[in-house]
Amino acid sequence: MSVTVKILFFAKSREIVGQTSASLELPTHISYVDLLQKIVEEFSLNDIKHSVILSLNEEFCHSEDTINLKNGDEIAVIPPLSGG
Repeated sequence: MSVTVKILFFAKSREIVGQTSASLELPTHISYVDLLQKIVEEFSLNDIKHSVILSLNEEFCHSEDTINLKNGDEIAVIPPLSGG
């Protein structure tokens, strides 16, 4: 079974993708590692793959998580932030 979620892009990921958000169809249960890989492949984010963090509905996800998705969930792609 699959669901449609909204992917939100911030900072460097937004620059690479060229938009602030997109929709993506994903399985209802997916590991963090597989989710990250799917987003990286779908949106050509290979250059920042090892430095991004994902969040689900404003809650940070962890690499060992299995993520349970519902239609309309929001996944944010958060690259490292710089500044002072």
